[in-house]
Amino acid sequence: MYEISIERTFASSHALRGYQGKCEHLHGHNYRVRVTLEGGQLDEAGLLVDFGDLKRVVSSIAEYLDHRHINDLPPFDVLNPTAENMARYFHEEIEKRLPELAPGRDVHLQEVRIWETDTSVAAYRSR
Repeated sequence: MYEISIERTFASSHALRGYQGKCEHLHGHNYRVRVTLEGGQLDEAGLLVDFGDLKRVVSSIAEYLDHRHINDLPPFDVLNPTAENMARYFHEEIEKRLPELAPGRDVHLQEVRIWETDTSVAAYRSR
């Protein structure tokens, strides 16, 4: 089984709903997201997925959130913008685009990790 990962950073603000503590107030983070793909078959060039292609997909999702107040953006205008929910959001958005990243091959999105700080991370995986 092969595995590749890329990382992307972005900065956003949010406020947690239904939470009692300092995170219920408007605050921001310099987020870091790591996306890991896995699969057993490489393409003709010997790649699981081109890093540049994966970076473009992840960057398009991160750019939607970058320098924005996440609570104002769908789906987080309804869904609480926790790191856990953001990891799942990235996961679901990337999964929609997997067929274009690895046409005809069995490549899976293994995990999305999102750091709010250097020491606080949440992950989402569907398997």
